Amino acid sequence: MSIQLIADSGSTKCEWCILNNGEHKVITTKGISPYFLNKDQIIELLKNELLLTLNNVKIDKLQFYGTGLSNVSNVKTIKLALKGLFPETEINIESDLLGAARALCGTKKGIACILGTGTNSCYYNGNKIVKNSPGLGFILGDEGSGTYLGKKVIQYYLYNTFDEDLMHRFNKQFNISKDSILDSVYKKPLANKYLAGFALFLVENRGHYMVENIIEDGLNDFFFNHLYKYNESWKLPINFVGSIAYGFRDILQELCNTYELELGVVIKSPIDGLIKYHDNC
Repeated sequence: MSIQLIADSGSTKCEWCILNNGEHKVITTKGISPYFLNKDQIIELLKNELLLTLNNVKIDKLQFYGTGLSNVSNVKTIKLALKGLFPETEINIESDLLGAARALCGTKKGIACILGTGTNSCYYNGNKIVKNSPGLGFILGDEGSGTYLGKKVIQYYLYNTFDEDLMHRFNKQFNISKDSILDSVYKKPLANKYLAGFALFLVENRGHYMVENIIEDGLNDFFFNHLYKYNESWKLPINFVGSIAYGFRDILQELCNTYELELGVVIKSPIDGLIKYHDNC
């Protein structure tokens, strides 16, 4: 029986799963985004974080789902890196959005949404992505993402919009200066992940009206700019995957109730759904 390796990668982390005769083993590495890493950097990362754990297991088939893979150049970068490490393996590369759709819907129709460090969404017909609301990245878009919400936290802090209580909590939790924040956002790499780190402040301060407003407004922006673009949103379940979706699933339910939509599956990570999907293929 062939041994499969499945990977689901965002920009923050990548989960790998070895499927071997009904047994599963999950390995976590740093995220692999071709927007931030070149071929050689990807190879070096995987040598250090993946290959040692695989312990020379011969992989017959590798299915890689990742961020940024609607771009042909990015697909080439990932494929060259993986071929360099697995020269005799059959390699298939697809977008993280298709991975999310397969994990959430299996072979059924539905709306599949990613709400993590970044965001994306699609109408999936049970086989392939039929419609996709365009993603504009964290600078122009990514409404409802960890980066988007973290950016709002920083704005409230730097504009002194937070009340005295939240200002105190923020300073106690992060203890950083305005100059340090601006330097990390405008001069250092991976500003999206840096900003997304501030979404944790929202998680830890639920119940405060300003915090709830930021969460609700951010997720509502996702509904308005993306889910509203699919006629199928009112006919099929709306499914979500990602840390933001899972952490704020109560708000997703409230918004679905408000807009008369059906909330479907909400999961933190796609890997379990992908294991089930590929086990059955």
